[in-house]
Amino acid sequence: MNDASPEVEHVTTSRVSCVGQGGALGHPKVWYHIPDDRGWVKCGYCDKRFVLRNPHEQTEQEPSGSG
Repeated sequence: MNDASPEVEHVTTSRVSCVGQGGALGHPKVWYHIPDDRGWVKCGYCDKRFVLRNPHEQTEQEPSGSG
């Protein structure tokens, strides 16, 4: 029994590509667009999920500069 969850990759652009794993045993390179209203897309071959990272997520945690 395989309990491995599909891979998740956090990305900063809404256009992503997936080539699978395992070199020749992988799948053809495919391109996806992450819809703004959902924020993620799943590869139709390997179920890898690409999650769009909120661009404000990192800047909110960084100290603001002295203006």
